[in-house]
Parts: sequence; C-alpha cells; structure tokens
Amino acid sequence: MTLTIGLSRMDRVRPLADGRVRVGSPDAPVDVEVSLLPTQALFNQQLVEHTFDCVELPIATFVRLMEEGQDNPYVALPVFPSRHFRLSCVFVNADAGIASPADLAGRRVGVPVFDMAAAVWLRGILQDHYGLDRVAPVYVTGGLEQARAGEEHPQFYPPQFTVERRGDASLAKLLADGEIDALYTARAPSTWPSGRVARLFERPQEEELRYFRKTGIFPPMHLVGLKRHVAEASPELIPQLYRAFRDAQDLARADLWDSTALSTMLPWQLESLRESEALMGADPWPMGFAGNRHTVATLLEYLRRDRLIERDFSPEEVFAGPAQDFLVAT
Repeated sequence: MTLTIGLSRMDRVRPLADGRVRVGSPDAPVDVEVSLLPTQALFNQQLVEHTFDCVELPIATFVRLMEEGQDNPYVALPVFPSRHFRLSCVFVNADAGIASPADLAGRRVGVPVFDMAAAVWLRGILQDHYGLDRVAPVYVTGGLEQARAGEEHPQFYPPQFTVERRGDASLAKLLADGEIDALYTARAPSTWPSGRVARLFERPQEEELRYFRKTGIFPPMHLVGLKRHVAEASPELIPQLYRAFRDAQDLARADLWDSTALSTMLPWQLESLRESEALMGADPWPMGFAGNRHTVATLLEYLRRDRLIERDFSPEEVFAGPAQDFLVAT
C-alpha cells in the first residue's frame, strides 16, 4: 500500500516531498506519495473527493465537521503546517475614513469564506483586543479576485451576523471601488498596494508582536488529518507521521540557516530567522499538543462565540481517535 499525502506548497513540508524525510523507520519504511498543491485547490478537492490518505486541512472546517455530528472521516494530528498573524491581512478602502478597528462597526467588510480560520481569528482578536464587536460589521462574501456565484465549500451563517452575498464582482475590485469598506483575507488583494487600498494597520508587525507577547499565540490556520479508517487499521502511522512532520520542519529551519545558496528570495534570510526567534523564542512554530493546547482552546472559544459551533469541545476532543494517548502527550 502507498500512503498518499496532500499538502500545500511550503518549506515546512518540502523535505517530505523530496524524500529527505521518510515516514516509518529505516527497517520498516512506509511507501508514501506526496503531492504539493495550491492551498485552496487542495482543500476544494479533498473536502469533496477525499483524495489523499493524509492531508492538510483547514482547522476551523475540521472542527465544524465535528460539530455537525458526522462521522468525521479524519483523525487530527497536532501538526500545524500553516500559521499566520492576520492583523496584516485587514485591508481598507483608502477613502473610507477607517483609522482603527472600532471604525469598522457598521461598515461593509468583505470576507471570501466566512468560516475560514483567518476570519475566525480576526473576529475574535479584533473583539478581544481592539473592542470591535464581531457582529458590528456587515459581512460581504464573494470571490477574492474573481466573481463567484457559489461558495468555496458549504457555509453556515449564524443568525446574529448580517451577511450579504456578492457574486457579480471580486472583493478586491469592490474594495478598490469603495463598494465595501474593508476586507479580511488570507491573501492580499491584487488592488493593494495602491492609492485606493491600504492596510488597516500601517505597521502590522508591531501590532502582531504585541498580540503575541500578550497571548503567546501564533495562530494556526491548518492542521494535518489522517483518514480514520487508515488510522484504525494502522495506528502506528500516527506517531510515525507526527515524527516525520517534525523532522521535516527541523530540516526546513536548517535550510534557512544555510546561506550557501539562499533557499528563499529574502536577501536577509538568516537574519530574518534569527530576529524571529529572538522575538518569539527558539520554537516559534511549536508542534505537538502540549505547546498548542491554549491556542486550540482559544480557537474553539472564537468558533463558539461566532456560533459556528455550539458544543463545548475541549482541545483533547479535537485530537480524539486511535493513538490519542500519544497525540495528547506530545
């Protein structure tokens, strides 16, 4: 049997794709086939066709599957390949007179996918740390760069929110034209930077670092799931996969340290790594359950306040399944 793995194109997982990290042991390696895909294409394919045995999944959508009472087809691993401070991802129309998060109350705020982790984190952070009630804006959904008649995947809009759907134009254009006042997004719109579109925070790194120092949270966007029937048939795969992802991330850091030939286009790649670790600690991308329990608990609380879920899940329940003792002990 070949274990198929689907992941986004990112340095933290590339050592799995190029074979530098193997799953299993030297005496008993696991035959794997790794595919690296654009993130949204990966999610759209997996959530409909369930192509891969082991796959990167949007964390908020994963929890919503738990809430819906379905037999969740995946067991979650405490591996978080995508993290992002999203205060840098709030864009505003330059003429809308928006100088602070509080100014978004009553304004029209675009969001490509209502339950995407970026939006869940932003609604929670802006309420808890900047005083913007999560229900105060009018949310406008649609495609980020192209008009979109439907949803990326099935959505539920809790009744306390005011939501409008715009399928006739992209959110990037609506923002530049002033038809929406702001935009929460995982990817910067093509209309920025320009005289018509600006960031809400002029120095977002300062705001994000202040948030990190206060909370200790580097928000995860995705986690890794293993098909439940595969995990139940071969529970030893769970610790093997966890260690493989950990080793791949360690190698990705080593690649940043190697200045022989820069592995990214960042001219000061090594200095950026050293600065990040000086500001955030030696392990800014923590893996495992223990180092992420508080972070997962915060996300669950934000999902409950959004009423995207109603059940009071514990972080341990997110990682329930075969080899749970191993998972929660990491």
